[in-house]
Amino acid sequence: MPLHRVASLTDIKRDRGLQVEFGETKALLVLHGDEVRAFQAFCPHAGAPLADGAICNGHLICPWHKAEFSIDDGHLCEPPALDALIRYPVQVIDGHVHVEDQPITVHAPVLAEDSRCFVVIGAGAAGTAAACALREKGFNGRLLLIDRDAAPGYDRTALSKFVLSAEMETDEIPALRDDGFYLNNRIERVHGEVMKLDVVNKRVTLADGRRYDYDAALVTTGGEPRGLPLEGADLPQVVTLRSRDDARRILAAVHPGSHALIVGDSFIGLEAASALRTQGVDVTVLAHHEVPFASQLGERVGKALRALHEQNGVLFRTHVDVSRFEGDEQDGQQVLRTAVLSNGERVEVDLALVGVGVSPVTHFIDGLQLEDDGSLAVDDGMRAGKDLWAAGDIATFPLSQQPRRIEHWRLAQQQARIAAGNMLGDDLHYADVPYFWTYHFEKRLDYLGHAEDWDDIVYLGEPERFDFLALICKQGVVAAVVSCERERPMAMLAERMKQPLFKDEALMLISQIDD
Repeated sequence: MPLHRVASLTDIKRDRGLQVEFGETKALLVLHGDEVRAFQAFCPHAGAPLADGAICNGHLICPWHKAEFSIDDGHLCEPPALDALIRYPVQVIDGHVHVEDQPITVHAPVLAEDSRCFVVIGAGAAGTAAACALREKGFNGRLLLIDRDAAPGYDRTALSKFVLSAEMETDEIPALRDDGFYLNNRIERVHGEVMKLDVVNKRVTLADGRRYDYDAALVTTGGEPRGLPLEGADLPQVVTLRSRDDARRILAAVHPGSHALIVGDSFIGLEAASALRTQGVDVTVLAHHEVPFASQLGERVGKALRALHEQNGVLFRTHVDVSRFEGDEQDGQQVLRTAVLSNGERVEVDLALVGVGVSPVTHFIDGLQLEDDGSLAVDDGMRAGKDLWAAGDIATFPLSQQPRRIEHWRLAQQQARIAAGNMLGDDLHYADVPYFWTYHFEKRLDYLGHAEDWDDIVYLGEPERFDFLALICKQGVVAAVVSCERERPMAMLAERMKQPLFKDEALMLISQIDD
């Protein structure tokens, strides 16, 4: 194979990759000890340029969504990516790096026959990640992926961020895996509603009577958006947002100059407010807090976010709730016209989007005691009971020695990969860093860690200008980090925060990153 001289050895830094190009191929060079590795230049998840990420503890971390890969051979270490990196052969000759243009072929191992049947209930972020991980880790038995949706799982985070703003059509939302992947990997997609999971007898029963006995099961059914128990809440234009169909209903109800009422100041609610405003829709948010997200991001960042929304025309109303919705008949159908508020005010609206949280979908589980919020308690290996695991929005798990339930996309995938390994007999434990990102008027905020209280926040840059990084600390230890436009240091911290990180060390590490 032809060799392409692409760089000098001295061009490559140890804390990041170097993007190079030969022919029509772009690759990333990284140092692994005294050797050089070459991988694909863009993250297989969403195409982020990996050269903008960081290298820490032997991991290459994506700058956008914090997927992690081993710099040894490119194997996947952390989601949301579901694939390893393509690797290219490298030779270093007289201090110059040469790369072959044909990738290294990875041969799948020959697996022994396996008579076991594993069942994954739910095919969203966690369920799909688990099914992929089970095959990746060598499970060769029967693998069922049961889901109430007929189509393969897709990236639901796009709904509030990009679909409602018309940047992406509902049909353009990428599937997590296409039909060919499931076929080639012998993953049986079962379309149906689970009526009962019999934990004692290890059996799943669907609404149509189909039954499946299992050797191990993983529940990843996620959360169902909570509606409002109010008069008129069943009108077609009073909606929650979970699916493509929900997004279609929202878009059908609004147009430039129409009025959308957002009930609740959740992340999805305010992302939707941002998206709808970009389409010229008038938006009012009935907020539960004077400062949105102050309990997660700190008051200063929360105030900056509210100001950003108000500068773009979003109206916030606090200390008032909805009492009922009213509609009238149009073309033979009931149509939402008015929201009556708790102070008696009547507000003309064309759409009411309810974003007041989700409830775990666990009603079908028989044989286990649920938590007060309907979730399943799991240990740090995601085990919920004998031969049963749970991951994602439905799982209450130990984090920093406290039971937590965290509704983050990437965390659900992290937990699913841990559960998959343990279903196969590994002894894996959650020691990762929760992460999410949120998007408002073209400003993207990243959040690492989990902090419910703190005694200090150190700001680098200015939240009001949306170019900053904030260390949220307790007793001198970094509990969480929130940032905007600081991709490389956040990529590094996504890995480094897996061990306790003191504020002063964090500041030193960040100062060494040339972002």
